[in-house]
Amino acid sequence: MSRPTGRVLTLLELLQSGGTRTVAELADRLGVEGRTVRRYVDHLIDLDVPVESVRGRYGGYRLAAGYRLPPLMFSEDEALAVLLGLVAGRRAGLTTTHRAASETASAKIRRVLPQHLARRLDTLLDTLAFTDEPGDVDTPDAEILLTVADAVRHRRPVSIRYSDRDGRRSERTLHAYGIVAHAGRWYVTGEDPRAGEDRTFRLDRIADARALPGSFEAPSGPDPAQRVLSGFATAAYRHEVTVRIHGTVEQIRARLPAGIAHLEEQELPAGQDASAERWRRVELRVERLDWLPPVLASLDRPFVIERPDELRDLVAALADRLASCARLA
Repeated sequence: MSRPTGRVLTLLELLQSGGTRTVAELADRLGVEGRTVRRYVDHLIDLDVPVESVRGRYGGYRLAAGYRLPPLMFSEDEALAVLLGLVAGRRAGLTTTHRAASETASAKIRRVLPQHLARRLDTLLDTLAFTDEPGDVDTPDAEILLTVADAVRHRRPVSIRYSDRDGRRSERTLHAYGIVAHAGRWYVTGEDPRAGEDRTFRLDRIADARALPGSFEAPSGPDPAQRVLSGFATAAYRHEVTVRIHGTVEQIRARLPAGIAHLEEQELPAGQDASAERWRRVELRVERLDWLPPVLASLDRPFVIERPDELRDLVAALADRLASCARLA
């Protein structure tokens, strides 16, 4: 590749990064004079790349909005970062319903990787393990996701058609505070003005979303992620569990994070260290109990089950199995 051709491609890469670039800035980055920059711009225009000239004190050159760019020029590190991000996003379920888009994007980037980098990527993916197996996670529609995001950004009410976990459908207005990705799902949290209270909705259960006129003021207080986690900890489920655990907040939260458990805070006598080990009451609302005995055992802290009795039976059964295995060893 000749040096002028290489500089024209470098100019395109600079313009692709967004914004308006001054002639002086481009000349400095390319190591040429201003008139040479203008000649390179003419080369791009001859190739049907719509470069716009911006006049004024802060003028320069930029690409036309909405232009479908030719293949982006990534460095090896950038290409690897994009591919790993796509792989991790698919595994975590954090994609849209157009899942094929991430797969075709991965294939396009991988096809143009240098052979040695492609081999290194294959080696990494072959040796990479995930702690969670990928599940059949329902993902949101891309257009709905973008519509809700725009409503959050501009503090505009949004009308949604929603189906709850029992399949009941409703149409409601939402003052959306933020979008949260948690445990492989997308959520939107905000106020339902008709009910006068905060609500959290799964984005994949929203069938339609459209912005409404008007605006609203976002409240102070917890950020959207904390609102979603607090909602999980207090939602209605099949089983209500109360356990007293002797330990620090950090020890308990290591196995029972805020997204699934509410840790009761108590007033302490003056001078007592709030971070010290002591008995703390933990409350959970869960659909199934079978996963809790191993979690409680992994805490390696004394605990007392206050309710339900069924959980006591499951813990006792786990203890019997472990004791039996120990005797066999």
